[in-house]
Amino acid sequence: MNFKILIAEDEEITLKHLVNTLKKEGYLVTGTKNGREALEQITQDHFDVLITDIKMPEMNGIELLEKAKEKDPEIEVMIITGFGTIGSAVEAMKKGAYEYVTKPFDLDELTLKVKNIRERKVLRKENVALKAYFGMNKKISIIAKSESMKKILDVIEGIKDSDCNVLLTGETGVGKSLLAKIIHFTSRRQNMPFLSINCATLTEELLASELFGHEKGAFTGAIRTKQGLVEIADSGTLFLDEISEMAPNLQAKLLKVIEEGEFYRVGGTRAIRVDVRFIAATNQPVRSLISEGRFREDLYYRLNVMEIFIPPLRERKDDIEPLSAYFLQKHLPKSSKKITGFSKEAMNILSHYSFPGNVRELENIIERALILEKGPVITPESLPQTITMFQIETIEPGKTKTMNELNKEYAEKILDMVGGNKSRAAELLGISRTTLWRVLKEE
Repeated sequence: MNFKILIAEDEEITLKHLVNTLKKEGYLVTGTKNGREALEQITQDHFDVLITDIKMPEMNGIELLEKAKEKDPEIEVMIITGFGTIGSAVEAMKKGAYEYVTKPFDLDELTLKVKNIRERKVLRKENVALKAYFGMNKKISIIAKSESMKKILDVIEGIKDSDCNVLLTGETGVGKSLLAKIIHFTSRRQNMPFLSINCATLTEELLASELFGHEKGAFTGAIRTKQGLVEIADSGTLFLDEISEMAPNLQAKLLKVIEEGEFYRVGGTRAIRVDVRFIAATNQPVRSLISEGRFREDLYYRLNVMEIFIPPLRERKDDIEPLSAYFLQKHLPKSSKKITGFSKEAMNILSHYSFPGNVRELENIIERALILEKGPVITPESLPQTITMFQIETIEPGKTKTMNELNKEYAEKILDMVGGNKSRAAELLGISRTTLWRVLKEE
């Protein structure tokens, strides 16, 4: 996300420090010397954040705030004020300013406040985008044609007015994260944050910091206070993927949050109260982990108020076509192509593949095909060779093939696999080059 910041500050040295500091953080920053110049920039371009001093020539910060909000209601405004003009900052907050800092300000503090604004805007954009798909009277069943998934969606419909915690189980890649989003965006918390984290990808220390945040100086490298995902997700939903990989110590802290609604940041002494709904997922047999002492039984029962098992994709073939269409539309905007769908042959190949990697593998295949396809629809040539090489033939009345035709097709696939090397193809087929030549010439 290109995060664009506009600064209006008449003190040249302060402006220079602000621009340089925020550019080092990776933001796109434009500096202006007064309110009039800043307003001209807002008229010409879009900015995510406006940082403006209260006292400036030609147009003060309050006036700039009002005019900026008129032109772009989505712009967030941070006011810079002196100790003597705190009242003006309060007035600015009433008029729509998101935050303020007082001079002389700490650049680290200002950077942290900008980061918080960015995180909130990112969350809001993600929520709007996901709601556009899962809300808006669109039937979620468009990606669930199989009876097993329809039953799961009926369960989700039944808990939409509940705040119960949910445990999603099933093989890796079956779509647990997608289902977690559906649960959130059909619930009464749908307007609040939806955050997620994979518990298997971080060390215990890093996972603790990501979940619960930390205080400045809590450990080496903790140069500033950081909010954790539990705190940011307050009033919303936190999805904990691969929950079974969480260390026992963190399981105990998570249990406290679920039972008492409060936690401590790493290195903190003040309890922070939150209201968070938890959705957890695992591909492991949790009861076995409990018996082995690797997962807390009390945490399991707190998370497992509602358990939903998601079958592998090979057991719900009817979902392949709608999911393929969904992933095509999901990734199409990132390309400049105008692909409208799938050829009958390509969809037939996808429908007969076993998908050991489940829904995640299907999404990867569609994304790859979208990159390779040159025509208006996805064709077999754009699918991975591994799934097109040995398709099981289906016998349809009037479309049966002779043994010669099947032999020729099989020989052509092997020849293609070895890059046209006839000697190698003949060796793999257990026939001579002459016999191979004859098979390929069969009409």
